[in-house]
Amino acid sequence: MLIHPTLDQLRILKLTGMVKALEEQMQMADIDSLSFEQRLGLMADREITERQNRHLKTRLRKARLRQSASVEDIDYRHPRGLDRALVAKLQSCDWIKERHNLIVTGPTGTGKTFLACALAHKACREGFSALYLRIPRLLQDLFISKGDGRYAMLLKSIAKTDLLLLDDWGMSKITSEQSRDLLELIDDRHGLRSTLITSQFPVDHWHELIEDPTLADAILDRIIHDAYKINLKGESMRKKRSALTKTEECEKH
Repeated sequence: MLIHPTLDQLRILKLTGMVKALEEQMQMADIDSLSFEQRLGLMADREITERQNRHLKTRLRKARLRQSASVEDIDYRHPRGLDRALVAKLQSCDWIKERHNLIVTGPTGTGKTFLACALAHKACREGFSALYLRIPRLLQDLFISKGDGRYAMLLKSIAKTDLLLLDDWGMSKITSEQSRDLLELIDDRHGLRSTLITSQFPVDHWHELIEDPTLADAILDRIIHDAYKINLKGESMRKKRSALTKTEECEKH
């Protein structure tokens, strides 16, 4: 039996995983020891793996995560108030299935963005869609989208994302107009999708960061009350790593 026409047909069907598996089987000296069902099973497994990897790459590309981070690389060595048990629970992504939110606060350099990106990366690995946005850039894009007709489409796109990561909350005072845009965005997701927010400011100070008190009440009510909270503490990890690097260099000399 000629195998090349079969390979061509599998390519036409876009079964690239099965093509690779079949080509590998053709190079195996002991392939005849496997039954037809076993070989077919191996090909099907390879196809599933290939598709899962392609879908993961697509989700990660669309997520546009600021940092290349994974939960396996989270640093627990430095004392910064990071609860292993809570992080382990969040890694299960049940909080996303249950449509809860997550708030990560702490001083500059304590690893808020890395932790958030690591959890978003894990969400992508578990099959959820994710999207990273910095609050200042998001508010700017929402303002611009009103002028070019993309406003409704942009809100709809964000609303459909399983996990929205909003970084740098409170870097500047949120105006009344920005608050209305933010309320539209948060309200579309409330009880339907999960939102992860990072901020240098403790949650107790978030209300004063929003210019309009009424809108502040509405926004924070939809974010805070069903959210898990992680409050990182301690010195900047960037400074610690920099000091460690300098020490190692001095020891070499």
